[in-house]
Amino acid sequence: MITAETETDIRRDLIDVALGRTPADVLLRVGRLLDTNTALWREDVEIAISQGRIAFVGPRGSFAGTALRVEDRPECAAVPGFGEVHKHIESSHITPEYEAAMVIPHGNTWTCEASHEFSNVVPDHTLDFWLAARKAGSPLKIFPLPGSAVPPTAWEHGAHLDGVDQTRFLTESLMCAGLDEVMDWPAVRDRDNPAHTRLWSMIAATWNARAVVEGHAAGIRDLPGINAFAASGIASDHEAWTAEEAFDKLQAGLFVEIRIHTGPEIIAGLLERGLKDWSQVALATDDRPASDVLADGATDRNVRMAIDAGLAPEIAIQLVTINPARHMRLTPWVGSLTPGRFADVVLLSDVAKLTISEVWADGLCASQGDRYLLDIPKIDWPNWARETVNIGRSLSAQDFTIPAENGRETMQAALLRPFHWTDDFITDELPVIDGAVQRDAARNITKFAIIDRFSGTGAVSKMFWLGCGPRDPDTALCCSMAHDKHNIWCVGSSDAAMALAVNTCADMQGGWVLVHQGKVTATVSYEIAGLMTARPAEALNAEMQALYAAGKAVDWMFEPSFHPRWAAGFPERLAFATLTCSPWRWNLVAPSAHAPQGLVQVQTGQTHPVVW
Repeated sequence: MITAETETDIRRDLIDVALGRTPADVLLRVGRLLDTNTALWREDVEIAISQGRIAFVGPRGSFAGTALRVEDRPECAAVPGFGEVHKHIESSHITPEYEAAMVIPHGNTWTCEASHEFSNVVPDHTLDFWLAARKAGSPLKIFPLPGSAVPPTAWEHGAHLDGVDQTRFLTESLMCAGLDEVMDWPAVRDRDNPAHTRLWSMIAATWNARAVVEGHAAGIRDLPGINAFAASGIASDHEAWTAEEAFDKLQAGLFVEIRIHTGPEIIAGLLERGLKDWSQVALATDDRPASDVLADGATDRNVRMAIDAGLAPEIAIQLVTINPARHMRLTPWVGSLTPGRFADVVLLSDVAKLTISEVWADGLCASQGDRYLLDIPKIDWPNWARETVNIGRSLSAQDFTIPAENGRETMQAALLRPFHWTDDFITDELPVIDGAVQRDAARNITKFAIIDRFSGTGAVSKMFWLGCGPRDPDTALCCSMAHDKHNIWCVGSSDAAMALAVNTCADMQGGWVLVHQGKVTATVSYEIAGLMTARPAEALNAEMQALYAAGKAVDWMFEPSFHPRWAAGFPERLAFATLTCSPWRWNLVAPSAHAPQGLVQVQTGQTHPVVW
């Protein structure tokens, strides 16, 4: 852990090692070393390591002291441990001690954790959770950024963080690096928005600590909007989808964090525009499930993408080392292979292909090839992390029924489809049977619900959705991961199947549940905060593959949405369709006094009945 007290002791000891007064723990010799401060290579270098930190870097034979052990890797090129400038570890769905074992073989030794997922579930324990693994001996350095989106908008209730909380977080730990992405741009921009004062109090508290305010400028592509966003003092954006948008945001002074979805296009486009200084650019993972990491890689995948898009390897490596470290003001500890920094070293056997031979973390060889070598600390996660699903009662089919007005044979219904970003919802006429408004599978109209999992009231909001659920009878899918509030969402072809799925999810304390033709056919456990599991990535992946296999037996509706990554088949991305940040307009949230039926225009607070 980083504290002012331990830092002063360690650094005084490092002075003695660097001057040869006391022996180093290890002297690591490499064929060459990338100086990320200059993007130049140093040939035939030795690194003296003490107490998990670098004490000395120089040409072979230049270290004046002795070492307890010498390790020679003349065939390898050394680069700093890779860092994540913006990542939600919750989207890996494994707890931090297992995240370390998964990502360190891919070169990732430090992460800026964007904590609005966990913070929306257990806000008061934000730092307790993210620092626990490091305290227990995990080599992955997690720098938490408490969530600004707690709650995501003024129209959602429950967990709440403000400037007082942010001041406490930043005072408690030097590991706390800033404020997680500010997503509710309408609340920042508009002084009459009910969340305006809360958000600005968090921003001000972050500035008072000289920390970083991260941003989320999705859908802000016009020059007045980009300029207004930059003028707010929010420092970054990771939501650019095109090279033109990224370039405009760079020119406005924003730090641009490029994700892999459109990374090749953005990097190629920035090169075409003649970008010479890449210091305001980093590569970001954002959300990536463990199954995807096991299949395709972690931060190393991002770097290979950048190289393939035309960046020199040295610049691509800067985008995951010194650039994010400078932006997040973490250069005393990470970002370069220089004295005082953590002894986190990625040893490459092939720089151009970014082939990782070994990864050292805290001065220890933590992985060779794809094999993690260190012990995984055993953490007994307390009840505040394990008991987070509180529906308060067993739900029935009636909880998901949408009643009609007396005497009506049809009703008008508000419809949404996944990632519906237009100003108006869709309307259609639906039949009424036995006093209840009905789905219409022939027109791809099904039912979607949000279940409050925090208050213990069993409150359910429900409406009709277009083309995003099962067509088979008595079939439903639900999950306790519902960005960003993380209530339970459920989509289903019958009310009884939806009740069965949600009750099963609650009994599990979170995860995925698939009900097919009246029977539970697959489950995935997220027993920690309803978002993660305290198990290895491979164990989680086995459950996810079983869920996907069971999902193949289901006939899924499909209606194209506005989102470029929405595809036919198992609707896993419904977990993101519940977002209420820009560019969303209308969406369904848990019932509240403001929006009793849950249908709300999240930029203005306007509400509307789901049927009329």
